[in-house]
Amino acid sequence: MFAERLERARKAAGLSMSALASEVGLSANAIKKYEHGTTMPSSSNLLKLAKALDVRSEYFFRPTKVKLEGVEYRKRASTPKKVLDRINGDVLDQAERWQELLELYPDSVKPIPEFALPDELPEQIFSLEQAEDLAIQMRHAWELGLNPIHDMIDTLEAKGVMIITTDVETDKKFDGLAGKIGSTPVVVISTAQSGDRQRFTLAHELGHLVVHGRLAEGIDEEKACNAFAGAFLLPTQSLIEHLGEKRRHIEPRELLMLKHEYGISMLAALFRAGQCGIITPATQKNLFMLFSKNGWRTEEPGKAYPHESTYLHKQLVYRALGEEYIGESKAAELLGMSVSSFRKERKLEVPTQAQLAQEASRAAAAN
Repeated sequence: MFAERLERARKAAGLSMSALASEVGLSANAIKKYEHGTTMPSSSNLLKLAKALDVRSEYFFRPTKVKLEGVEYRKRASTPKKVLDRINGDVLDQAERWQELLELYPDSVKPIPEFALPDELPEQIFSLEQAEDLAIQMRHAWELGLNPIHDMIDTLEAKGVMIITTDVETDKKFDGLAGKIGSTPVVVISTAQSGDRQRFTLAHELGHLVVHGRLAEGIDEEKACNAFAGAFLLPTQSLIEHLGEKRRHIEPRELLMLKHEYGISMLAALFRAGQCGIITPATQKNLFMLFSKNGWRTEEPGKAYPHESTYLHKQLVYRALGEEYIGESKAAELLGMSVSSFRKERKLEVPTQAQLAQEASRAAAAN
């Protein structure tokens, strides 16, 4: 157990054996022996390893072990393996804390619902247009109507999808991944991505859960999931109500307003306008050229769409604490915090704006 966890934590920290050895004042050979399970570190060296790898010492002996199955990364081809190792380590650590938390609840309590797809979905999808129709069926089945979905994370979590956010720096070369822990779907998104891109990733991964096993031969699953995601975030009927059935031109400001109302990028909204037949391919091409000329494909104009956050894990930790399923130490461990930091948070000892301003002023003066 210890050997495997040490190797995972080291890779998650992006450190080689030599680099970790240098951090803790040991030889690379010593680290190698630890990871091969031939020797165990002393208590003092264990604490040094935990500090260097930014984990609690309990991490190395956590009894819960999960396996992410069916993992599919949404990444760029240039993403280094070292970055993927860091993401994998972070995701597994969070998933294990999630699973351990759920196992602490009694069988009579169901803290999260079991994910299930509606029974009335078609057995087979023969076109990308049908993938879009599937998105609208999901909206109706989940009673979302055709209005903007203001919180994608909350929407998916309420249906039994486990959402994990990773802070690993990826230089924007990673969007997300999907997999399963047992029967529970897991979707991972990067906090480095813009809010609208996070939302598209979440909708895209939901698409994989919905279309899997339904696509007719010759239908590309990635394209089907992109079509599903676009329609799920911005339905055709809603788009026509905003832009009209047929347009000779669309003002970029209209796309910006759609972005902030529906949480979908300007570029994706432009794609949708073409998909829905609101504009001709020629008009869409001219607007794409405008985007390229202004650099909007890399960074869209205006205020960025805000990131989404998940609070469900923390809420369930506090619920377990309130119901006395766990104590303070276990709660802090499940949240990846020190006991002292957790106690301050539990007592609502939140720094005031004045205190934050003072700390920022002192830090600026020190620099």
